[in-house]
Amino acid sequence: MTLSLPARLRHALLLGASALALAACDPDGSFDGDLRNFGRIGFDTSDAARQATAARPQPDARGIISYPNYQVAVANRGDTVGAVATRIGIDATELARYNAVAVDATLNQGEVLALPRRVAEPAGTIGSERIDITSIASNAIDRASGSQGATAAPAPTAPTTTAPSSPAGPEPLRHKVARGETAYSIARFYNVNVRALADWNGLPSDLSVREGQFLLIPVASGGAQGGSGTTTPGQGSPTPVPPSAAQPLPDEKTAAANAPVNKPASPDLGASRTAASGSAKMQMPVEGAIIRPYVKKKNDGVDIAAAPGTAVKAADAGTVAAITKDTEQVPILVLRHSNGLLTVYANIDGISVKKGDSVKRGQSIAKVRAGEPGFVHFEVRNGFESVDPMSYLQ
Repeated sequence: MTLSLPARLRHALLLGASALALAACDPDGSFDGDLRNFGRIGFDTSDAARQATAARPQPDARGIISYPNYQVAVANRGDTVGAVATRIGIDATELARYNAVAVDATLNQGEVLALPRRVAEPAGTIGSERIDITSIASNAIDRASGSQGATAAPAPTAPTTTAPSSPAGPEPLRHKVARGETAYSIARFYNVNVRALADWNGLPSDLSVREGQFLLIPVASGGAQGGSGTTTPGQGSPTPVPPSAAQPLPDEKTAAANAPVNKPASPDLGASRTAASGSAKMQMPVEGAIIRPYVKKKNDGVDIAAAPGTAVKAADAGTVAAITKDTEQVPILVLRHSNGLLTVYANIDGISVKKGDSVKRGQSIAKVRAGEPGFVHFEVRNGFESVDPMSYLQ
């Protein structure tokens, strides 16, 4: 049988459609409508959906985005570091040095500069007690390690203001670019799209980054957050089961509001302490749960939950190397130990020792500062390098 050209074309189209239909079918007979499993070659849209990110928050009129732990400034087209510093009221040399860039360098449209300290906020903002403890503690260690006889640096003289309420959405992580890192390697490390990383930080078209530059890590969009109700792309959302008159509601056993409540006896935590915990290299400064773990270059210590006013104890015997304050006048205490280690205690108040004092292991040195939640930020440093405190506390 000889087919005309239009007939052959129709046959080819029919065969192609049939092949696509077969490719969309899984071996178990289910239909793969978006062809994610076509040919079993790994084509899958689920990873892209999981990497979906929200848009970066809009800066205020000065170009500042304020989070509870830090602030960043967003450059306009043609801005230099000096122009940004003038606009936000901060020293240009300080801003340039903190971001590892020249004062007269021209910035990209939307490029982000991390602020070395919090600047004045617009009136009417809501206060927040959360501070960038890690960077402040690091500065305290720098001053303490400079000289045994050096005095603690005086508190900042410039007036400070409370932190504003956070922009909509969670606070993104800040990443300081290390030597040899690229935008691609950083995006892979945090499992975010490299284009989203570029958009959030105003990177140039070649996606180049510089050593010492601070980058905001994009946060996931609301639709991409994982959870028990998350479905894979193309699957659709599960339909909730409606209430039915055929199925009566379960019997609900309620108790009167004035009914007595059985309170179990408080456990004796001291009796349950193991021998290993008693022989740890250091002791916990307070007894409580770890609410923020150690993550190298992200959180250089641990945050330990404790009620405000709880006594903060020295993790080991040593000497008070420095007592300083952050920009909000919250004390930070640094102890130097005989084995060359330093311990840092932040988010504290009521310090009961002074610089140069010798302290014993377990001696009360301060109290937990009032806040919700109450906690102590605790760091262990080998020189200038932070180490995981849990390796010394367990």
